[in-house]
Amino acid sequence: MSFVAVLFAAFTLMTQMSAQADTFGTSGNEFTIDFVDIGNAGNAADTTTYGAVTYEYRIGTYEIPQGAIDKATASGMANVAAGPWTGNRPAADVSWYEAAAFVNWMNTSTGRQAAYDLSWNGSAWSMTPWTPSFAWSPGGQNLFRHKDAYYFLPSENEWYKAAYYVPSAGYLNYPTDFDGIPIPMRSGTPSLSQRYTAVYDQVDQNSPAEVSAAGGLSMHGTMGQGGNVWEWVETAFDGTNNSPDEDRVFRGGNWTSDALSLHRSSRSSTTPAFESFGIIGFRVASVPEPSTYALLLMVGAGWLLWKRRKANL
Repeated sequence: MSFVAVLFAAFTLMTQMSAQADTFGTSGNEFTIDFVDIGNAGNAADTTTYGAVTYEYRIGTYEIPQGAIDKATASGMANVAAGPWTGNRPAADVSWYEAAAFVNWMNTSTGRQAAYDLSWNGSAWSMTPWTPSFAWSPGGQNLFRHKDAYYFLPSENEWYKAAYYVPSAGYLNYPTDFDGIPIPMRSGTPSLSQRYTAVYDQVDQNSPAEVSAAGGLSMHGTMGQGGNVWEWVETAFDGTNNSPDEDRVFRGGNWTSDALSLHRSSRSSTTPAFESFGIIGFRVASVPEPSTYALLLMVGAGWLLWKRRKANL
């Protein structure tokens, strides 16, 4: 391989990395999920003990839309029910188990290890915790998540860090890169005039906004972690992740919530089999893509290999 070819390959990889969009589904039913990188591994927790993550990871830019559920179902995913919304509005009539089943499909449809040991008995989902030898261990033992999972539901700490953490300032109170109460809105994109906004306090509105029009962004670039729909996280209410039937946490508020529901102190939970009528959705997380530094090392290694081959000619 010529050095120019190495540079071109590295440039292509870096371009793909910056796009942060992973593709799923079969022909005619393809869709993408956008991710943002969450760095600053090893950050401290806030005063509520949430938010500390010892590793880098990615989290979905947006909540999962119903259209992604529909296309995944058309591509072979089974036993995840349709919600009341359509298209680019959130998938928000799903239980925790159904959200986990979607994540499993993301993994298995791309040739990877399922994150959760789920079973379907013909009418309901259940889950068996992984044994310690198969369980996720970074940041502490997590018997819900497989150690080789590539995609997963964000843990409470992963979700919380993406929403509220600012490396230079600690933790903000709201997930809009601002410590003050967000401006309520029906829908919108994060233009300069709408930077500190969220879709909440819309009691006369019949549905959430589209996931890509759910207000201002967090410091990390996520949209809709405050308002629009509540979001399941992976974590059990007691934080131990060892009992399959214990309540799961959901965070962030919905489009009819008041501002307190968007605050970092707000935390709710319910049974993982619970299906709300359109008010609890989810987003997904993933292991990190190769860093720019790693790609530069690849370029350097390629250059050295090219030089050595040239010298031996």
